[in-house]
Amino acid sequence: MSDKVYNVLFLCTGNSARSIIAEAILNRLGMGRFKAYSAGSQPKGEVHPFALQLLKGLNYDTSFARSKAWDEFAAPGAPQMDFVFTVCDNAAAEVCPVWPGQPMTAHWGVPDPAAAEGSDTEQHFAFTETYRMLNNRISIFISLPMTSLDKLALQRRLDEIGRNIPKAG
Repeated sequence: MSDKVYNVLFLCTGNSARSIIAEAILNRLGMGRFKAYSAGSQPKGEVHPFALQLLKGLNYDTSFARSKAWDEFAAPGAPQMDFVFTVCDNAAAEVCPVWPGQPMTAHWGVPDPAAAEGSDTEQHFAFTETYRMLNNRISIFISLPMTSLDKLALQRRLDEIGRNIPKAG
């Protein structure tokens, strides 16, 4: 069993909902084996109130939550990432910074709950669905046998998670 703590960065354009939710989930489910961060290519500057409300309602400490630029994690002295996941289609299409250490990357696109229209109830449902999708993907991710998979097999599994077709075992 490895004592390595894996650093994971979740990227989205605005860093106001999906990436923040993913950061919270992994930091809880990862139980010290993973340290999650989030950032955006064009951060909104604030976390979406529905994202904060959802996380607080699920007993997450939201004191970590702030909207920040991905440059913060490409700068000297930043934590070296082992994995970088884009959770929105816009960020996946953008030219990302060069990450020190050449982390493994994958695209885990999730619909933007902040773009949901309708009543408050319908909008809250969109955030709940985002949480459910990310929670499922992150649960699969943390169960991967990191130390026994070669890099190519691990990359294939990360890509499968993003396509919602995880393989058993």
